[in-house]
Amino acid sequence: MRHRRALLPAFAVTALFLAAGCSSPAPHAAQPAAGQGQDVRATDGPTGDTDHSLTVAAAPAATATATASTSGTDRRAHRTTLTVSSYDGRTRRAVIAKTPARHGSSQPSTTPSPSSSAAPHEAAVGDVIASAPAPGAPHGLLAKVTKVIGETDRGTEVQTEPAALNALLGDDTAKGTVPVDPSSFAVDKLLPDVKVSWSKAGDVHVGPEGATVPLGSLRLDVGAKVPTPEGAPVSASASVSGFVQVAPQVDFRYGGTGTDAAPGSAYLGVSGDWTSGWAVKGQAGVGTGTPLRIPFAKLHADPVLQVGPVPVVVNLDLTCYVQISGDGHVTVDVEQSLKGAFKAGGTFGAGKGWTPVSSADMTSTPVRASLTTAGSLKTALGAEASVGLYGTVGVTADLAPYLRGEASGTVTASSDTPGAKAEGTWGVYGGVDLSGTLRIQLSVFGTPVLQRSVPLGSLHREWKLAGGSLTS
Repeated sequence: MRHRRALLPAFAVTALFLAAGCSSPAPHAAQPAAGQGQDVRATDGPTGDTDHSLTVAAAPAATATATASTSGTDRRAHRTTLTVSSYDGRTRRAVIAKTPARHGSSQPSTTPSPSSSAAPHEAAVGDVIASAPAPGAPHGLLAKVTKVIGETDRGTEVQTEPAALNALLGDDTAKGTVPVDPSSFAVDKLLPDVKVSWSKAGDVHVGPEGATVPLGSLRLDVGAKVPTPEGAPVSASASVSGFVQVAPQVDFRYGGTGTDAAPGSAYLGVSGDWTSGWAVKGQAGVGTGTPLRIPFAKLHADPVLQVGPVPVVVNLDLTCYVQISGDGHVTVDVEQSLKGAFKAGGTFGAGKGWTPVSSADMTSTPVRASLTTAGSLKTALGAEASVGLYGTVGVTADLAPYLRGEASGTVTASSDTPGAKAEGTWGVYGGVDLSGTLRIQLSVFGTPVLQRSVPLGSLHREWKLAGGSLTS
């Protein structure tokens, strides 16, 4: 595994972060194979129903491209044998080709859109195309054809412009949560001593000896030195070590009201189970008073959700970090474990527009907590997450579980040593901060464009782990 960038076998975001990026769907949610011989339209109900509920699941390995037309009488999305053979993000030109039929297989025939039934080209003006990651479009492609340039030896070259999901999903509805395959993440190690572990059905990769990784989880272990605070004695030093373990999921919801109108509802977010444990030893502080954030790994995945016939590409990024703040006066020897669940995202309602959603339900246990002399220290082992669709960031979130210690007077105390002596007061607290932002790019759902970024709000919760007032 290379130090600058390690690509874990199969952890494609994804993906946050997702089978291009998603774990295999359960048998009851299995999608039709690409080789089935019928045109699958964006509906699970009979023709004429006004409320169509689409299944949301991890896309199969052979993800089909979906198209729909903005003209004609039938505008519903359907699977095709078309593929995006190339895309230029600068000019927004794409080449659309038909996937060659495999020998002995029955590929579905491409159903032309009403606007292109007499055209010899593979795409026509007005067609909306949704594609899984393709050459030149590593985060997937959702685009509308504005001009057919002509035929090439690779397929039909077209000019495109950005499109929205409601052009494909129309008045259908969809709701689902899909786990991210932990092995699909591309991991960029930012510190030398970072070890990666993951576990999925039928395959396990364990980094550090003795690491335990539950099914569907990704674990990062890290150890780092913390800079000596300004003015501290030469012997003063601090180190932090620990691990972050996360089982990310992508949450998707769409409630349409019509192809040419904004959907009645929409939701995009990231959630999952979180476990972390870390230890800080020594005298740590930041001279300027500004918290010191040390990123130790960046992760990326591009999972593909199969929403009826439409491949919805989700882009998930995670940056794991250690953060230290303190006055450099207190010497600590603290260790704690933390576990729980979190959720961050944005929800749209026709009457309210976009509003934030954030929650974190976590508890922690102090394995060891001691402070010497008077001062304060706060350490966090957290992650910044961003989740978007087709290469546009829609939601960013910063989840920061932390441990805070403070002491006054002359204190040497420990939560796990009976009879500890001290003169003064001391306390050790666990907590979690969750903040983030909704971005204007969530208009990819076909909702009205946000005029500004909307903060998720700040979720803050803290609880006391140990402490007291003692006199020697």
